[in-house]
Amino acid sequence: MADDTHAADAQASAFPRFIGSEIYRHSSYGPSHPLRVPRVSTVMDLSRALGWLPSAQYITSPRAKPAALIGFHTPRYIAALQAAETAQAASEGVRKMHGLGTPSNPIFAEMYRRPATSAGASLLAGELLARGGVIYSPAGGTHHGMPDRASGFCYLNDPVLAIQSLRRAGAQRIAYVDIDAHHADGVEHAFADDPDTLLISVHEANRWPRTGALTDCGVGQVYNLPVSAGLHDGDMALIRDALILPVVADFRPDAVVLQCGADAVTEDPQSRLCLSNNAHWAIVAALRDLAPRYLVLGGGGYNPWSVGRLWTGVWATLQGAEIPDDLPKAGQDVLRALRWETPQKARLPEPHWITTLRDAPRDGPISEDARSGVQSLTQRARHWV
Repeated sequence: MADDTHAADAQASAFPRFIGSEIYRHSSYGPSHPLRVPRVSTVMDLSRALGWLPSAQYITSPRAKPAALIGFHTPRYIAALQAAETAQAASEGVRKMHGLGTPSNPIFAEMYRRPATSAGASLLAGELLARGGVIYSPAGGTHHGMPDRASGFCYLNDPVLAIQSLRRAGAQRIAYVDIDAHHADGVEHAFADDPDTLLISVHEANRWPRTGALTDCGVGQVYNLPVSAGLHDGDMALIRDALILPVVADFRPDAVVLQCGADAVTEDPQSRLCLSNNAHWAIVAALRDLAPRYLVLGGGGYNPWSVGRLWTGVWATLQGAEIPDDLPKAGQDVLRALRWETPQKARLPEPHWITTLRDAPRDGPISEDARSGVQSLTQRARHWV
């Protein structure tokens, strides 16, 4: 029986697995919130329309139990989050203490169940990767959550819980790379003083939460690279090849966790960065072989077409699937059905948001800010080697 179990584990880890849930299909933070748009359900539907998500590779996410969340979050906060969902209200005291019921972290029907589901996916991923493999959880990446409060649309911090789960499952040295437009402040709060966790965050300078300065390095291995508005594919290629890949390789991790937020592309309303989705896919591919365990999470992304296309391409990249120049009708139908309503008007998609997955590359001269930032951090990295 033990041999059969080991054989099954080896077979399961031989191909990438996708963790998702139907809870994201009709759940919304509210009609005026940036997370009113469908994201994970679009990735699931588009991947299936393209034949990239067979049932053998799909795992329905469990919902994390409160006891599983207190590895990072306080029992008091988890109880307040559950109570706010049940009552569909939060007192002024709860708002001040826990950040619940604010414009960023509003009261909505699944305000506990939805983040507990993405946290459940990250906890499960750590267990499933005990023997190695690749797992994709686009609902994950809520990197702003703090132990005792919600922050920046994040009620729980599933990347922290994923790292803790990976460590319980045998991964001692874990590299966390974050390419969201916003700094990974909650993850840094958890692991800044842990020398066995490498933290690399590339984020827009002077963008909320306005943390993650170049000089912030903690006691452990923390590399923050704030980048200027207008960052393009060429800048990110330099950052990838001169900073991210060599620093991760020198760290020799047992596991890599990539937070692949989609809000750094030109079309996203929540940043001023100018990447194409090619930049994200190149990082996804380049990190895959640097550790035996690889977990890729979602994160930010607030244009339903750009985030759906980018994250579907992440899944294609992890599988080695060929991304077609033109989407078949079934894929176009998924994207054509999306709606992006604002309080003022409905936003209409550009034609290529419907017909393609891949953006045109967005290159240009390497910015001096990117070059000098990379140089500063690589000099710091040499101190650790």
